[in-house]
Parts: sequence; structure tokens; C-alpha cells
Amino acid sequence: MTARPEQRASHRRRTTTRRAVIAGVSALGITGAAIVTTTMLSTAGAASTWPSDTGSKPVSKTVPVSGTYDGGMKKFYGTGALGGGGQDEGQDPVFELADGATLKNVIIGTPAADGVHCKGSCTLQNVWWLDVGEDAASFKGKSSSAQYKVIGGGARKADDKVLQFNGAGTLTVSGFRVEDFGKLVRSCGNCKTQYKRTIVLKDIDVVAPGKSLVGINTNYGDTATLSNIRIQGDSKKKIKTCTRYQGNNTGKEPKDLGSGPDGKYCKFSASDITYK
Repeated sequence: MTARPEQRASHRRRTTTRRAVIAGVSALGITGAAIVTTTMLSTAGAASTWPSDTGSKPVSKTVPVSGTYDGGMKKFYGTGALGGGGQDEGQDPVFELADGATLKNVIIGTPAADGVHCKGSCTLQNVWWLDVGEDAASFKGKSSSAQYKVIGGGARKADDKVLQFNGAGTLTVSGFRVEDFGKLVRSCGNCKTQYKRTIVLKDIDVVAPGKSLVGINTNYGDTATLSNIRIQGDSKKKIKTCTRYQGNNTGKEPKDLGSGPDGKYCKFSASDITYK
């Protein structure tokens, strides 16, 4: 995607990477806290810990995916042309999904390049980002009927956006965990081509620090529906829930119109957000 002002600001890459540790890796399907194995995912709730990999695989060139790709919980990381590990715009992704493709049981390590690109409808199931690069995933379909589904998994250490919604259609995120992030989901505020975008966030575990859960453009008819959001470590409620913007297609910084539920664009109530 082209360089945009709101994405260029202060993107110094953090280089420290914690080692993911999972207790009881053989356990699966535990009610309320899903623990993953190499081939399966419980969708009863967002995972409460991070998975261990079953091996590492360097990726020097974007992996194209059509149909279903099961990574068997291997850790994929960029090398060569994908090994910069920075926040620069225009990087290639580790995985590029064709319309209708599914990527599952994958851990994306460091460097993560531009994560995952979806060219149309796609499903990301049990995909984990240990240290987000430019973005964890970008959704780029052009059809208003496109459906993007992020089921389970999680992401951490995102200086800015985790899920970048550039295309048209509906993005549904469920059973996801996010830690140490800028924005969980952002409807592109200043892409050259703009669309109406629908965002649904449900059953999400959020661990501070973070800036906002979702940003939408009300002037293009975007909506965001939030439910069963659990925020940890934010007793002062600094993380914005749903921020409304006046987007544009000129590349300018979008105007912040305020945040919180409004019943029309940001659809949720106070009871949908809990703090721990």
C-alpha cells in the first residue's frame, strides 16, 4: 500500500523479543481460555497465553496461498528481502492469500515484514504474531460482499496498527488476543480508493499498553460493533474503544471526530467492555 501520513509517524522498531511459553501445551478446548496445539483451535474464548512453535522456517519470498494452508504451528519469519524488520511502507507480506483462502495454525516471528495480505475474502485461523512488523494483516478485497474472518490467535508488540482494513466488505475478529499495540483495527483513513467498511469485534482479550481498539470513517458509512471485550491493565481507561474519523482519499491526516459508543457508527454499550 502507498505511504500514508498517519502510518509514517514515529515507527521506531522495537528489537526485543520475548520467548513465547505455553503451559500444558497438550491441553485443548478448555472452557473460557483456549490453549492451542499444533493442529486445532478452541474458539470458546480468546487464548490466555502464547503458543510454542513446532519449528522455525525462514521466508525470503512471499508465500502465496490459495485454498487452505496449515502451518502446523511452525514459526515463519522474514529473511533476505523480507528480513528488514522495520515499519517502512510498501513491504511485501510473509503470506499473500488469494480470494477465499484460509491460513491457519501459523506463528509469525521476527522479522515479520508486512505480515499477511488478503486480496479478497479470507480466513485467518489460529494465526499468531509475536512481534508485529508494519502491520499484522491487511485486508484488500474490493467487493462489498467480501468477508474477512480472524478466528483465534493473537498479536503483540505493534507500534501502530495490528489489522489494517484497506478494502471493502466486512471484517470479523473473534477469540483474539492483543498485547502492547497501537490500534487493533483501523479502517484506512486516507487511502486513494475508499469504501464502506463493517467491523465486528467479539470475544477479545486486550492487554495494555494500547491506544485504541478500532478506528472507523463515519463519512464513508463505516460501522464497528463491539461485544465481550476484556481489557487488562488499563485501570485509567486510556485505551480508546471506538474512534470516529472523517476519512479522505487525498492522503491527508484524517480528522478525529471523537470516540465511544454513539449507537449509529460505534455500536456497543458500556456493559460490552469490562476492565480487569
